Amino acid sequence: MTDILVVTTNDVAHARIARVIGAVFGTSIRSRSALGNAFGSMRAAFGGSQAGYTSMMNNTRADAVAALKEQAAACGANAVIAMRFDSGEFDSGRGQSMAEITAYGTAVLLEPAE
Repeated sequence: MTDILVVTTNDVAHARIARVIGAVFGTSIRSRSALGNAFGSMRAAFGGSQAGYTSMMNNTRADAVAALKEQAAACGANAVIAMRFDSGEFDSGRGQSMAEITAYGTAVLLEPAE
């Protein structure tokens, strides 16, 4: 896959936007195993860092950005500007919590500034 530049800014130094392609999205949804949730609940009872949940969220975020890049490349973009994240959590049933992260931004075609 072509490397897609992803930035949270509205412009890129030394580049100009030759064409605005439009909004692109990448979504990832993950859950922890029943055992991971049980250990997380026990750890939460005593307070402190939740390394398992932190790892899950970091992986979910990375997957969402990868999906965003794939959609941008499929549209002919070489960059995504103004990238943001939206996240949520929902119960899939039987107390199994699912984390959802969407990465979104504007796909553009950048050219070197003259």
